[in-house]
Amino acid sequence: MKKIAIVAATVLSLSYSSSALAQTWSVDKAHSRFGFGVTHLSISQIDGNFKNYEATINASKPDFSDATFEISAEMASINTDIEQRDAHLKSPDFLDAEKYPKLTFKSTSFKKVSGKNYKLSGNLTMHGVTKPVTIDVVINGPITHPQSQKPVAGFKFTGKIKRSEFGIATAMPASALGEDLLLIGNAEFAKN
Repeated sequence: MKKIAIVAATVLSLSYSSSALAQTWSVDKAHSRFGFGVTHLSISQIDGNFKNYEATINASKPDFSDATFEISAEMASINTDIEQRDAHLKSPDFLDAEKYPKLTFKSTSFKKVSGKNYKLSGNLTMHGVTKPVTIDVVINGPITHPQSQKPVAGFKFTGKIKRSEFGIATAMPASALGEDLLLIGNAEFAKN
């Protein structure tokens, strides 16, 4: 009985200490941008971003190989620098921001490919549809911020999804609006 109690206490302390080592990294919005790109009329790319978003990373390993990511953005904060276009994108013709106010991403795995290159997989929910996606990530850092003296790291995210798979602008022909939506993010995170 004494051995069982010792084993149970050891298991509990190990599980506690591994979760206690996990650190939360919060996005520095002054040095970050989450956005998208889409082809218009098959000749040019229109870029945009979300003004209101949240992003956190939890990791216990210095190389982030056990990291989990959570990202959300308010669809009504979409910004392409053209107010009339932004209003149209928020409408039921595209994102229907009133009915589907948030985009969310929750990671399921983060795997090192080589050097600073990783593959981030997770579930993206947008326009009422959840689909698994995998995107490329390049990590810079971590380094110590010269002013705050906190560890900081930079992440560049790039990926591609099909708008029709999320039910976005399905009546719009691909010749007018590209089928591929590019996911683009450059983000700086600081350890809490």
